Amino acid sequence: MGSSSDKKRKSAEDTTPQTKKKKVDSEKSSKSPKFINVGAVKRPQYAPPVVAATSGLALSSSIQFQAYATPADKTPKRKKNGAPAQELLLHSANHRTMDYTAREDRTGDSSDPYLKHYIGIFNPKTAEVEIVEARKTVLRGTVRSQKAVDEAMEEKTQKQQMMAMRNELGEAFGTKKAKKAIRDVTENAITSQKVGQSELVMMDAIKTATKDMSTKEDLQAAVDNARPVPRGNFDAKEIADVYVPSQIIGPEVLNAIPVMDWQESVKNLEDIQVPSRFVAKRVSNVASSDDAVHRLRVLRYLLFVIIFWNATSQGRERGTRSIGKRDKLREVMAPAPEIVIENIRRKFSDGGVMRKTHVDLLMTHCCAFAAIIDGFKVNTIDLREDLKLEQKQLNQYFIEIGARVKQQKVADKMENFAILQLPLQFPKIRLPARKR
Repeated sequence: MGSSSDKKRKSAEDTTPQTKKKKVDSEKSSKSPKFINVGAVKRPQYAPPVVAATSGLALSSSIQFQAYATPADKTPKRKKNGAPAQELLLHSANHRTMDYTAREDRTGDSSDPYLKHYIGIFNPKTAEVEIVEARKTVLRGTVRSQKAVDEAMEEKTQKQQMMAMRNELGEAFGTKKAKKAIRDVTENAITSQKVGQSELVMMDAIKTATKDMSTKEDLQAAVDNARPVPRGNFDAKEIADVYVPSQIIGPEVLNAIPVMDWQESVKNLEDIQVPSRFVAKRVSNVASSDDAVHRLRVLRYLLFVIIFWNATSQGRERGTRSIGKRDKLREVMAPAPEIVIENIRRKFSDGGVMRKTHVDLLMTHCCAFAAIIDGFKVNTIDLREDLKLEQKQLNQYFIEIGARVKQQKVADKMENFAILQLPLQFPKIRLPARKR
């Protein structure tokens, strides 16, 4: 009796946790799984998934394909590479004027024979990912040939019929010269209806595929915006308003540049020793000119940038430059204030490294400042020596800011001058020449 009552109590208790288990399971199923199981790779022999490359085609999602399987070439090479025994082909004729065919991409030695494609199918209920091997195909589209209707064939004019009969007689009994002329006419004869239909189909396909492509003007605008040049007002009416030092440097940084010592040295006819040929040859003239304080600050900022550039060294990565630590920069750029050093360091480097974009930006800034100091006509020889560049490189940087580079004779010697004038001439993008 005791054992029977125990069994009854157990059976009664078993019903209660089952309902709790169902509730717990329902709550777990509503939550996202914490772990995802990846199953074994499946390689279906029939109806495998397809990865189709549709380069150059704008394919509608409503087009349906018929699948066909053809025996692949049974060569030792294909067996060794593990190619499937059958080759998959997809075909569609749903479009009104186009036929689409997708074939497997098997190009022999030019492709990787061991490259395979897979598709992952995730089941959220079981939290499992099913990996299925897919077939890589390439989709091509062709214009469907226009089949003449019997009624249209009966509407030939009498002139066309006589011309056809004449050509047949010429082919049968004509001379070699006459036969050649008939063959040339036949090869070049394309009815206006066929040409028009083909052109309409091709134009429709091209228009659909290129509707979102950028125009030449859009590409040129993108190139101009990405060009590493100083900030400028390129719609200005006066050349002096294009590159404004206070906008390029910043008014707070520009006003912090000391120039009193230079003014005192020029006033007392004392030499100013600076590590720049460009600055040394112009500091006296700039100090005695109109608006001397403003122009001296621009000239000294240019000097600080040149010193900063010459203090860099070859970086670890190819094409990069490594800048010195802050203590070294304070030493070589003295008496530059901290705000000026930080402005130059942040503008022309990132994380202590100067990449090509930073280098180009620094060079174009130097070109713009040199043009401002020299009245927008610069003899480039001094700046070339300071920046340690080839003449061709420096000319290209002046061209990047919109200047024109010309050669002029100075004391029986040809020298390069960069002239900044309106309208500015920026480099244009070059499109590849059309093949004839």
